[in-house]
Amino acid sequence: MQNVGLCLFSLTQTWCKISVEPVTLSIKQILYEANEPIEYAYFHNSGASSMLNLMEDGQTIEAATIGKEGMVGVLLLLGTTQIPLQVIVQIPGDGLRMKAEVFKAEVYWGCPLHTLLLRYMQTLMNQISQTAACNRFHSVEGRCCRWLLMTHDRVESDSFPLTHEFLSYMLGVRRAGVSEVASTLQKLGLIEYHRGRITIRDRKGLEASAYECYQSTKREFERLLG
Repeated sequence: MQNVGLCLFSLTQTWCKISVEPVTLSIKQILYEANEPIEYAYFHNSGASSMLNLMEDGQTIEAATIGKEGMVGVLLLLGTTQIPLQVIVQIPGDGLRMKAEVFKAEVYWGCPLHTLLLRYMQTLMNQISQTAACNRFHSVEGRCCRWLLMTHDRVESDSFPLTHEFLSYMLGVRRAGVSEVASTLQKLGLIEYHRGRITIRDRKGLEASAYECYQSTKREFERLLG
């Protein structure tokens, strides 16, 4: 997954080198507000972002995670100007951004970047569908393991910043529930959590606890882009 992300990032630099600008992406930085005009397309070089559903009562839940394997704003390929989701940086990093109108002009049908992004869009739709099923049918513990694995794939590090509060936003559960699950995973030796930072200690153990959702998403990504 990381190699394809590097391909997307590098291809964007090469194909659109005049039209892109480097950008630093800070934790909790809002890239898109729900139903507001999309100003930029973003390509992570490091870190990751989340697409969030925001409920009227203030609750949130993640629809998809995006890192260097993809693009934030890929629906621009369909000619859209806004999405009904908020996109927020979950893990800080850096990347490139391009104005939306420039993206639509430069990333045209048949060019290498357009072709690759169409395949990525299919993997993103599969991830959103799989996430919805996981949120409906599986335990908070299994969902947490899947989320940690998805993030681990994208950040290229066993350790990354993460608070219980932020993870509760991603999973759509109360902070107390996240704290309980994190404590359980730590006792099992799967993770280590200390002062707002999480470290993956046993990836295979996390995979065994994540049901089929993580592997299904990963297989589809490898089939289309691996």
